Amino acid sequence: MLAFINYNQSIFIKSKFIAMAHNVTLIPGDGIGPEVISAAQKIVNATNVNINWELCEAGKKSFAQGLTTGVPSETIASIKRNTVALKGPLETPIGHGGKSANVTLRKLFDTFGNIRPVKTMPGIKSPFQNHDIDMIIVRENVEDLYTGIEHMQTPDVAQTLKLISSWGCENISHLAFSIAQSQGRKKVTCATKANIMKLSEGMMKRTFESVAELYPDIESEHIIVDNCAHQMVMNPEQFDVIVMTNMNGDILSDLGSGLVGGLGIAPGANYGENAAIFEAVHGSAPSIAGKNIANPTAVILSSVMMLRHLGELDAADAIENALYVTIDKGKFLTEDISPTPICGTTEQFTNQVMNNLGQTHNKWSKRSHSKLKLQSVPIVESAPSYSTEGVDIFFHTSTPPQTLAKTLSNIAQKCGFLLKMIANRGVQIYPDIGGFTSKSPPHHQCRFIYKNGSPTESEIVKLVAHLGAEYSWTHLERLQNSQNTETYSKAQGES
Repeated sequence: MLAFINYNQSIFIKSKFIAMAHNVTLIPGDGIGPEVISAAQKIVNATNVNINWELCEAGKKSFAQGLTTGVPSETIASIKRNTVALKGPLETPIGHGGKSANVTLRKLFDTFGNIRPVKTMPGIKSPFQNHDIDMIIVRENVEDLYTGIEHMQTPDVAQTLKLISSWGCENISHLAFSIAQSQGRKKVTCATKANIMKLSEGMMKRTFESVAELYPDIESEHIIVDNCAHQMVMNPEQFDVIVMTNMNGDILSDLGSGLVGGLGIAPGANYGENAAIFEAVHGSAPSIAGKNIANPTAVILSSVMMLRHLGELDAADAIENALYVTIDKGKFLTEDISPTPICGTTEQFTNQVMNNLGQTHNKWSKRSHSKLKLQSVPIVESAPSYSTEGVDIFFHTSTPPQTLAKTLSNIAQKCGFLLKMIANRGVQIYPDIGGFTSKSPPHHQCRFIYKNGSPTESEIVKLVAHLGAEYSWTHLERLQNSQNTETYSKAQGES
């Protein structure tokens, strides 16, 4: 229970009991990061919650020092020790240099779930300010295209691997239902592109539907992700919790922020079994850094999420109410959310929130926030049940398809294989199926089926060696069969 005491026109929250200290890693970040993190830290401190802040570094300075991960070992050790971090935005080199420091942190601590609340706030102008939007977007955080595994197959064709695992899908599905349980929510929606990517996105759909059976008290549904985007704009109130793979979740969570006022008010959290990292999801905004005009709302709300994670529910509710009251009054708001040309500074806005601690906004409704239970999903390797039918080999050649097919067929026959088809960018161009497919870049997927059961490793190597003597091959994939089911996609037009 918290008691509110007024000192020098500022309201502080004082606990009636001496609480155990929480150790939190604090990463100010880049650009406006130090300003907005400082604002959130001051407000949290004003509640008298007992937090030991451990200041650490990541991002731009670390990259400048030649650290390609952007995350120093001291920061890694701090998060590992404290298991909770609050961080500002981190800059990442674009198109060159090291990988994203944000992604590095997520992967190092296996924070597999990204949580983005999307909620209408009184006083914030937005296209949907008269709607009652209150949803949570749950994004798988470490797989999918964000594994960052890319190759230039030819000088003109790039490949990115979309890796989806059953464990990743199970983890994120359990997290979505656990969030619904912990907040008293009634429905979880899974949004995928399983109509096109039937293996990867289809795995997400199938796993979600299996996990949903373990939560019979919560309604579940599946929706195609593009329709989900459409429905979020047409009728956002229908959603409670939405769970998605990484790329889909990245895009739709920003769409959600746009519905309620933008990234400046969008909080976020990254959850794993052993660590939780809370962050504003906006960028570092270097053009306004150091000018005392940045909006700290997003990172303040992220600190609210952090306090609830720490079990400091009263303090979290108090800050959220104070933020609502401050924004609704419209005084000393930063330029991006001010309803008038008269704007406040970051410092003035922060002080207003602190002054309003202890007040309750009439449109704020208390939601239950019980301890989030993360389901530990063991990685159990499935018993090998695949048999190899053949291989797809990708070639970099401008040889016309009919000529290419004749040469490849002759070589394949001698090695015990049949050339079934040639595809270009997923469309069969040999045998010709009609249409205007003759104009295609010099990057061909050639499918070879073994004529007598499953080829051995040496037989595949022999095929590749003979083909490679004629044409430059760039990539190889096995064609696997499991329980009489093909575990690979067909090209458009392939029989």
